[in-house]
Order: sequence, then C-alpha cells, then structure tokens
Amino acid sequence: MKKISLKVAAILLSGSFLCSSCIGSFSLFNGYEKWQCNMTSNKFVNGIVGLILQPIVAPICCFVDAVVLNTIEFWTGSNPMAVNTIQQVKGQDGRFYAVKTLKNGYEIKAPTGEVTYFIHNDKDDSWSMQQNGITKELFRFNADGTIEAVLQNGEKITVTNDEAGLQKVQEAVYTDNFFALR
Repeated sequence: MKKISLKVAAILLSGSFLCSSCIGSFSLFNGYEKWQCNMTSNKFVNGIVGLILQPIVAPICCFVDAVVLNTIEFWTGSNPMAVNTIQQVKGQDGRFYAVKTLKNGYEIKAPTGEVTYFIHNDKDDSWSMQQNGITKELFRFNADGTIEAVLQNGEKITVTNDEAGLQKVQEAVYTDNFFALR
C-alpha cells in the first residue's frame, strides 16, 4: 500500500509542476506546427504527413517545451528558441514591418528597407536605438526601481515604473514636440 501511495504522490507532484500557472510561449511546438502546416503548398499532403508525424513529434516538442524551454524562459526571461524569429507587425502607418528577435534585442526592417535596432545592454540595464550607425540611449532601469528616460532633446527624466511615470514621460515628450512645432 505504501508503494502505491508514494507512486501516486510522485505522479501528482510532477503533474502539479507541469500544470503550474507559469505558462511559456511553447515556441518549439509552435514552430513545429507552423512548419507542418506550411511544408508544402498542398494542404492535403501536409495533413497526411501531419497524421504520420503528429503522434511522434508533437508529444516530444510539447514535453521539451513544458519541462525545459518554458522553465528556462521563466527563470531567464527569454526563450532560447525565440532568437532569430521574424514576425510581420503592422505599424501605426498601416504598413508591415519585419521584427526579428535577436539575442540582445530586436531588428526592425521597414518596408523601405531601412533597418533599426533596439538593443538591450545587460551591463547597465538600458535600451538603445541604433539607426544609420548612430546609437541613442532611450531609457535605463535604475537600481531603486525607477526608470531614467532620455527625451528627444537629450534631457533625462527619472520616473517611477508605473502608469504615473509613463504619463509623466508622455507629457514631457508632447510638451517638447509642441514647442518644436512652433
């Protein structure tokens, strides 16, 4: 009886780890699913191959995602499978931009071919924008939990890391732009 209780406890404990509330992006499984749906131009061939591969590959991808990759993503904040993925994002101007995930930030390619990089510097916990060979710091996270934002005129403003801080930066940017338009 003790052996059965120990086995049941071990199964329940492992199940609680797999069903915890820290759900990751499941990028390996989603990458497999995307590949399987687009491997050929014929959806019927994709379906047949999917029926053959699905029972083998899908559980392996799901297990590796749930146990290994999502755990890494939870503790480090980045998924190792997410590097070099490209997404098409619709901008406010209605055009689509290619956003590539890098190890330390993002590469954004405009429809005109212009490339902009947003780079995170781990050393000083800051984000910078690099465009046409010119690098400009945008903001940095301070040790006390505040954020130091750099305005367009080069002035720095320190705000709290909440909605009130965001409002303060927006007011400073809009005020700066308003006077620049006059």
